[in-house]
Order: sequence, then C-alpha cells, then structure tokens
Amino acid sequence: MGKKKTSLANKKVKVKSKSKNKLYFGKDEHEAIVRYQKSDCKNERHKIYELEIKNAFNKLAENLIFIHGFARDPSYFHILKSDCVSFLYETLEKFDPERNSKAFSYFNVCAKHFLIIKTNKRKKTSNRSVSLDSYNDLSSRDKKSIENYELIPSPEALMMIDEDKQRLFQIFDIIKKRVKNENEKLCIHAVITLFNKIDSLEFLNKRAVFVYLREISGLNPKQLSVAMSGVRKQFREIIKNNDEYENMFNLNI
Repeated sequence: MGKKKTSLANKKVKVKSKSKNKLYFGKDEHEAIVRYQKSDCKNERHKIYELEIKNAFNKLAENLIFIHGFARDPSYFHILKSDCVSFLYETLEKFDPERNSKAFSYFNVCAKHFLIIKTNKRKKTSNRSVSLDSYNDLSSRDKKSIENYELIPSPEALMMIDEDKQRLFQIFDIIKKRVKNENEKLCIHAVITLFNKIDSLEFLNKRAVFVYLREISGLNPKQLSVAMSGVRKQFREIIKNNDEYENMFNLNI
C-alpha cells in the first residue's frame, strides 16, 4: 500500500509540473486559431474564441504592457489591454497559417506595434492638452519637454525602431546566403555596411545612398543597378513568405 501511495504522489507531481510549464500561447492556441478561421459557423467561432483564444490574447497584451511599461496608470492599463485584445480579435482573419509561421510570433508583433502606436497617440493628445498659461511656473524639465516636443522619439518609438532594425538585418543575412552572383554578393555586403554606418552619414537622399553603395561595393553604376534588382527580388520574396516580416512593413492600424 505504501508503494502505491508513493507512485500516486509522483504521478500527481508530474501532472502538476506539466500543467505549470504549459505555454499560454502555444501549439494548442495556434491550432484553435486555424480552426476558427476554417469554421463558417458563427456560434462555433465564438465558442472557439472565448474558450481557446481569448485568454492567450489577454495574457499576451498584459505581458507586453507590463514588460515595456506602456501603462503605468492602473486605470489606463485595463483600457489599453482591452483595446489591444479587441484589435487582435479583428486581426484574426489576417493571419495566414499556410506560411508556416507561428501564430504567437505574428500576433506578438501585431500587439506590440498596436501598443506603441496607441501609447504615442495618447502622449501626443496629452501634450496638446497641456495649458501654457502658466509657462513660467513650469519646472525646467517640463519646459524642456515642451521645447523638444516631437523632436525626440519616445522610448517606445526607439524600441520599435531598434527591433525593426534587427529584423531588417535578419533579412539581409537570409539574402546574403541566397545570392550566388558575385556582383549581388558585393551589393548586399555594401547594403549591410551602409546600414551599420547609417547614423554617421551626412547625406541620406536617394542619390547619396547610391553613391555610397557604389563606393563600398566597387561596382560601376550599371553593375550596381543590375545587382540591386536581384537583391530587391530576394527581399520581396522573403517579405511575401513571412508573416512577421510582412507585418513589419505593411501593418495598418
């Protein structure tokens, strides 16, 4: 009898451990979204969403808001979270499982971009509502914020720029592995070098960029133009076949 009790206890521990490690937005939720999209029954779709998807969206929005500090005001937190979940619900039809991307990756990017844009809009509205009747009574910090308004990107905007830049370099690495033509290899190498030095460049109009690429690659204008066409073709193909990258360039809120 003692051995049986020990065995049952072990089983309970294992079950508890398995439940504890379950992802809040994993394979089950991915499959639920696929079933939701395939169903033509309104009641069935509602049931799938409420029982299998909604909680994952709630947790995703909640985590992003806490991690990135999108809402420090508790009352606004609930409003922002609700708006984000509603947005994700409206985005359900846009996810394409045929592209072999995970639902979590797609909706994580969607939610993050939504929260950044929503937060920036709120800050902009708040700044516009500040009364300047008592400008002399404002702190030096507030005065400086007003003077620099819209000239300095917000922390959220900087975060989005940095993440988009990382994804862009991921795409460059994929292109680098794909191209076989020597001129295209020189071209993508020049593009990567240019983006690494972009903050130190004085001019960034179209003509200046072309001159920079020509100097870095050592290609003449015709060779660079042809090679760039090949690189652009690879770029479009990668974007087209990846939800996360496509969402980065084409997200409309």
